[in-house]
Amino acid sequence: MTTKSRAAVFDGGIDTNIKWQSNDKSRARRAVTAVVAALAIITFVHFGHQHKSTVLSSPPSPHQHLNQTPNQPFRWADIPPSRTLTWHPCYLTATTPSGLDCARLDVPLDWLAPSDDHRVTLAVIRLRASTPDKAAHRGPIIFNPGGPGGSGIWALRDHGRDLQAIVGEDYDIVSFDPRGVGASTPRIDCWRGRAADRALWELQEVGVVDAHPGVLNDAYARAGAFSKVCEERLGGEGGLLRFSSTASSARDMREVMEQMGEKKLKYWGFSYGTVLGGTFAAMYPGLVERMVCDGNVDYNEWYHNAHINFLRDADKVMDSFYFHCHRAGPLRCAFHAATPDLIRARLDALLDTLRTTPVLVPPPPSDTDDTPSLPELITYSKAKRMIATALYQPILRFPSIAVVLAGLELGDGTPYQSYTALDGPPSPLPLCPASPPPHSPDPDTSGGDTPDAFSAVLCADAPAWNETPSSFAAYAAALQTMSRASGAVNVASRLSCAGRGDVRAKWRFAGPFAGVETHHPLLFVSNEADNVTPLVSARNNSAGFVGSRVLVQRGSVGHTSLAAGSRCTAGVVRGYFREGRMPREGEVCDGDGVPFGEEVAGEGDDEVGRAVGRLMGDRRWVGGFGG
Repeated sequence: MTTKSRAAVFDGGIDTNIKWQSNDKSRARRAVTAVVAALAIITFVHFGHQHKSTVLSSPPSPHQHLNQTPNQPFRWADIPPSRTLTWHPCYLTATTPSGLDCARLDVPLDWLAPSDDHRVTLAVIRLRASTPDKAAHRGPIIFNPGGPGGSGIWALRDHGRDLQAIVGEDYDIVSFDPRGVGASTPRIDCWRGRAADRALWELQEVGVVDAHPGVLNDAYARAGAFSKVCEERLGGEGGLLRFSSTASSARDMREVMEQMGEKKLKYWGFSYGTVLGGTFAAMYPGLVERMVCDGNVDYNEWYHNAHINFLRDADKVMDSFYFHCHRAGPLRCAFHAATPDLIRARLDALLDTLRTTPVLVPPPPSDTDDTPSLPELITYSKAKRMIATALYQPILRFPSIAVVLAGLELGDGTPYQSYTALDGPPSPLPLCPASPPPHSPDPDTSGGDTPDAFSAVLCADAPAWNETPSSFAAYAAALQTMSRASGAVNVASRLSCAGRGDVRAKWRFAGPFAGVETHHPLLFVSNEADNVTPLVSARNNSAGFVGSRVLVQRGSVGHTSLAAGSRCTAGVVRGYFREGRMPREGEVCDGDGVPFGEEVAGEGDDEVGRAVGRLMGDRRWVGGFGG
């Protein structure tokens, strides 16, 4: 990053007078080539007192070691579950021979009535502090990357060192897969590990609700059918659905904290991670030493299953596409037009065409007989979903979707295929495989995310479903009015609770989130415009926690501050964790880049800048909530 970030006082309104990151205009001539190349290669901060625990998270002792070597793959199943947190070295490779420890913590399935018969096992991971001075060790910061269903294990493996670079190498960075997710067992899987059944079900996916008349009715019926499958297979007295609420996960996190010898929590949560953090803070306010919530889900909307204001800023993010594409010019933005409004009209016309005339991509030549070689239709629904996803990471994704949209306008769907292949799952399983498909995804190799956990947790936290198809149609219309860009896509979030009700969470915490006085005030962070966790949500949440502050990342759009990156924000977060320093009321930080700018993710003139760039440049970490 080469632009100096600064703190200032925020006076409201989107700042459209954002300067380019470089004055070297000759580099613009390379923009189209760079964007096309990117399609081929992109894959994915305490006030007053220091850490007081006398129990250090020390490296595992020799008798605790598994005999994994850099030449042997690590397997979670090789770690025996334990009711005490027992660390083992893990994920050793020739290039990273040390630094990560893993544990499997055995906790009660039902915290309200613990028993020896019903248990869950949490997968926990730690990146140890690198300071050689034990007296300088500041203890662990637990972080959650989002979801529900996102894997803390994989997020820490990918970016633990980047988070550590921001807060300081004298902290341990710790995360865990919440109950039912990733490498934690048992897993929330409504298909019981039958990958072929899941693939066949997903092949029946309907379009977005405004694609054609009647689609909403189909989507409602489909969601209800899936809900019944999940309740039948994961319900019952010992079933995960009754014990998958955020309250249970917050109690799990307290157990992880206490097992590490900590008396209070230091926490950093993104997206749904702000729900987990805020729930913990409301349940155990005296146990909060530090808490940063970035990309805030409105707590009251979440626990009342309202989910309407979460899209309040989505069209502002979409507007930034039109504004910055126009400002970038045709060499940097392939979907350029003479004014931002003309770019908007150009996109509207393209979507109208796709609604009636999808783009056909012929099948590629196939060299094997066991993998189907099929044509693909690029439909209105696919284009809308692609755009809605791009709103999460505008700097990373807007230049590429401009190329995709320009191609679709010409009837060419190959840029779309190249772009979506970077995000999508592997090729579908053969319909008639020669051998049985794998039962459940291997958490050691699959990336750890657990899609069925989203609806399981969302619906466990929500009141009982009492909608009808007609009343839900009114909600869907309101959401589409709230956001033309992504309302029709994000209807699916709340719709995932349709038909649920036979199985209710035993422990459902719904607040209050008002007048909560934590041991140390919380820090809420928000972009100026966030497509699924708007700035107003951070302010609403902050209003319920005494002494808390909201830090706004001015000029930044997308989901969480990581979407834009700001060394200024990183500095505030670092000062908050290390000294407890709170930003001034109204203080803001500027982002380090804008869509269609010249900054390259991963570049910077110091380690913090490089860490911020790497976090911004990972297309896999989008927080998860809302889509």
